Amino acid sequence: MKKAVVEKKNPSDLAVIALGGNAIIKKGEKGDIHQQFANTRSSMVPVVSLLQKGYNFVLTHGNGPQVGNLMLMVDSAKEKVPETPLGVADAMTEGSMGYMIEQCLQNIMIRAGIWRNVVTIPTQILVDRHDPAMKNPTKPIGPFYSQEEAAVLSRDTDWTLKEDSGRGWRRYVASPYPIDIVEKDAIKLLLEQNYVVISGGGGGIPVFYEKDKTLEGIDCVIDKDLASMKIALSVGAKTFIIITSVPQVCINFGKPDEQQLTRMTLAEARYYYAEGHFGEGSMAPKIMASIEFIQANPSHKVIITDVENLEAAIDGKAGTTIVAY
Repeated sequence: MKKAVVEKKNPSDLAVIALGGNAIIKKGEKGDIHQQFANTRSSMVPVVSLLQKGYNFVLTHGNGPQVGNLMLMVDSAKEKVPETPLGVADAMTEGSMGYMIEQCLQNIMIRAGIWRNVVTIPTQILVDRHDPAMKNPTKPIGPFYSQEEAAVLSRDTDWTLKEDSGRGWRRYVASPYPIDIVEKDAIKLLLEQNYVVISGGGGGIPVFYEKDKTLEGIDCVIDKDLASMKIALSVGAKTFIIITSVPQVCINFGKPDEQQLTRMTLAEARYYYAEGHFGEGSMAPKIMASIEFIQANPSHKVIITDVENLEAAIDGKAGTTIVAY
């Protein structure tokens, strides 16, 4: 069967879709590679449906469990093989997860009888090596632990462990603010050639400028949503779509007066954020990234939803849409 090449929509319709960890590892799963591939295939079905409609987008993704598991392996084998720095592990997971997403997209397109070229770009993202965040670990990586397990790890390792949004204890690492995208011109060029681009995986590969303006890696993990927002601004996307584990943003989450929000203005998002409605390990970075994206241009919009409601949310029938006013 001959595959139809899908033409993209107008460049002004470009979006960035940021996949959350739930799109690849479901809550309660061990997260072995078979489960990750199965979840990724499921998550790519609505993405391919959007391709069939001619949408043009960049895909980004999280890597918290994957890079955390990789660093667990590094720690377990440190007496036998040279250690892998966290910054290099970021690059490794960006490549391995990009391969997984890329192949799943390609196979679903083949079965649907359509085609768009897909490419993964390991993306270096500039940070400030003197960012105060380097001394204050705030980014969770790896699996969840019980309080008893966390106490043992705190005693036996130099890790920083904290309770994560009521879900258990996790290792936390430094997460500096993303400043710029090193490969942004390459990403834009590929988009012009009708490619689907996977970039900024796990927040990208953190790098900084030396005094002579050469690049050097640094051991940390950049927040995926903030990095995705910077990519969206760099390539001129008008829409930023954040895929998470819940269908809509809520205030008073988990309380008797919980309220699901179908629409938020920039002012409301800023107010609810300042009021502390969003968990630091979950929704807070998504709302902060949304605020910055819309502040950059009042014509921008953000959609936050889960993968099951992606198509409906783009049509304004599900999810939470955030606009300037």
